[in-house]
Amino acid sequence: MEKINAHLGQEKYKTEIKTATNTLIADEPLELEGQDLGFSPKELLASALGSCTIITLKMYANHKGWNLTDVNIEVTFDWNNEETKSVFTRKIELIGDLTEEQRERLLKIADKCPVHKVLMHPTEVETTLI
Repeated sequence: MEKINAHLGQEKYKTEIKTATNTLIADEPLELEGQDLGFSPKELLASALGSCTIITLKMYANHKGWNLTDVNIEVTFDWNNEETKSVFTRKIELIGDLTEEQRERLLKIADKCPVHKVLMHPTEVETTLI
């Protein structure tokens, strides 16, 4: 089970997010009255998909012994009001000496990353006050 702690103090929307070993700052952009001190929550969600995809692709290529030297991913995230759904668009650039078959396999593997799976399946959020 993954666990994070988030804390909002006196600085408007600046949120400190901690794991057992790491810390990062989330905030809202200036146009939403934040201070733009870190990723917005939507950017954090999109970055989770991008980083998980990259790690999954690299692990798979390493396991297969393929020459994947670099991966660049651009992820956009938007809310479609008409269809009431989230829309993630992921563009992947694979760099290395790869065959077309390897590239196609890696494209399929991108959908196997754990964050992609979470986003594609029903999710529940249980909330309690402490």
